[in-house]
Amino acid sequence: MLSRFVSGSVRNLEREYSCTVRLLDDSEYTCTIQRDAKGQYLFDLICHHLNLLEKDYFGIRYVDPDKQRHWLELTRSIAKQMKSQPPFTMCLRVKFYPPDPAALKEEITRYLVFLQIKRDLYHGRLLCKTSDAALLAAHILQAEIGNYDPGKHPEGYSSKFQFFPKHSEKLERRIADIHKTELIGQTPETSERNFLQKAQMLETYGVDPHPCKDVSGNPAFLAFTPFGFVVLQGNKRVHFLKWNEVTKLKFEGKTFHVYVNHKEETKITLTYFAPTPEACKHLWKCGVENQAFYKLEKSSQVRTVSSSNLFFKGSRFRYSGRVAKEVMEQSAKIKREPPEIHRAGLVPSRSCPSITHGPRLTSVPRTRRRAVHISIMEGLESLRDSAHSTPVRSVSHGEAFIPRSRSQAADAGDRTAVISDEAYSPSDSVLPTPVAEHGAELPVSLRQINGAPCSIEEEKESEAGTPTRGDGGDFGQEGATGALGEVEQVNKFVLSVLRLLLVTVGLLFVLLLLLIILTESDLDVAFLRDIRRTPEFEQFHYEYFCPLRRWFACKLRWVGGLLVSK
Repeated sequence: MLSRFVSGSVRNLEREYSCTVRLLDDSEYTCTIQRDAKGQYLFDLICHHLNLLEKDYFGIRYVDPDKQRHWLELTRSIAKQMKSQPPFTMCLRVKFYPPDPAALKEEITRYLVFLQIKRDLYHGRLLCKTSDAALLAAHILQAEIGNYDPGKHPEGYSSKFQFFPKHSEKLERRIADIHKTELIGQTPETSERNFLQKAQMLETYGVDPHPCKDVSGNPAFLAFTPFGFVVLQGNKRVHFLKWNEVTKLKFEGKTFHVYVNHKEETKITLTYFAPTPEACKHLWKCGVENQAFYKLEKSSQVRTVSSSNLFFKGSRFRYSGRVAKEVMEQSAKIKREPPEIHRAGLVPSRSCPSITHGPRLTSVPRTRRRAVHISIMEGLESLRDSAHSTPVRSVSHGEAFIPRSRSQAADAGDRTAVISDEAYSPSDSVLPTPVAEHGAELPVSLRQINGAPCSIEEEKESEAGTPTRGDGGDFGQEGATGALGEVEQVNKFVLSVLRLLLVTVGLLFVLLLLLIILTESDLDVAFLRDIRRTPEFEQFHYEYFCPLRRWFACKLRWVGGLLVSK
């Protein structure tokens, strides 16, 4: 009896596994689920834990052993999606950014979106002018520490938190001034709502960049927003396509295609190259899901899409959730008492750590700072080409990434902008980023080639994970890359034609075998007997097959006679 009990307990343990999900406030939720549990079960557990009803905007992200990010598919088994062994570690993130986050029905949803955008701001994915950055950071301070109190908040208190990948003491003072004078009396809910209203006006709101290269070999970052498809190069937006202009998304290997129909009835195809086939497939699936979520009117309009035009080739994928319009309609029907929100308060999170945990570059002598930046830049290119889909941060001090009309109206001295070329890691756990003073200290040639400095920690990661290239092996040489791209396109076309021929020959061979079985064999199977008795088959047999067989037999006898006579 004891052995049966022990063996039964072991079997139960084998059917269960532990799963840890890191939430947006950097707390962790751990649970034990069945091995055959689907993603929807885990997602519902987390939403129940958070008391979250407007859950369609969120998703669960994980990273495979090859450092490639994925969104957990809710309709599939969790164990079958994971390439690693349990226990599994994942994270909850905003998957579809609300078009108007301040208009979300429930405060708990707005708070979670606030945490995500605060994370985007810290990791440099949300680009803004210095004046906007100061206001956003001041709203974060007001939401987390409340009104300014001279007894609790000594001089320099805003430097206890780092809101951006890079900022200066001047910006810290501006953040403190706004917090002291303009935001007094605002509740955390009001500050968070104002923060969301300001953030959604920025052009990089909702951007989660995917690193790629264009056909000339130049680095580019593709992203999907609530309003369309975006291509970034440096800190400039080179393409913005509304969702109703994007007709099709395809990928093959590492090549990603975007098919566009403009209002002038002109058709355009944009082509980009991802670091790996897995990264390209992830990019394609993200695009398919975002297009379905934001573009369609009803989830019943969602169709299964294929990555290739050929039926026997490529990946097939279907978005399984509700679309944005349905989510907003469903949210309007929510009627309950607002759930209690436990805010993080003064505790620094991994996404907004205290600056006291590491030195700031502003305390380093000027000459030393320049040497640090130059050494960082030398390894920047190697990190950008890493295969794990995590490009580096960059800072550019040229044209601000804002709408053209606002850019012209802005003061030239207020155009310092911060953007990260980085897609964040699943845990978003990073060391504090050293802070430099104004980017004018950098050599112009370095800034034009690489964008701006990255953190020292990222430089170490790049050296450990990716070998640096010599000057002769630079992937960015336009002529060589263009020729390689053309050859690659021709090779893919030839392979597609060969696959089509092989499938056609295979089908013809199968049909020929079936015909021989029907006409020449004595198999007395019910369905074969029924086919033989049909008038159409009898006519085919006597009028076509029998003469063709006699002709082949005659030719074979003639060939045999020739061989014997020789």
